[in-house]
Amino acid sequence: MKPLDEIISKLPPEYQQEVEDFVEFIFQKHIKKTGRKFRLDWAGGLKEYKDKFTSLELQKSYRVVG
Repeated sequence: MKPLDEIISKLPPEYQQEVEDFVEFIFQKHIKKTGRKFRLDWAGGLKEYKDKFTSLELQKSYRVVG
């Protein structure tokens, strides 16, 4: 089997661009499948402390602990 770049180089320029676009599409599709999505299940997790602490106080205490 011939190397892929050799086969592609024999195509007319417009087909070479089409191959490049298709490969980019497949690559982006792969990234979406393997990439992690943002999770927001932590939102509101400290609401019971909102009257006891400011966000700055929580941030400072995290730096000491974390």
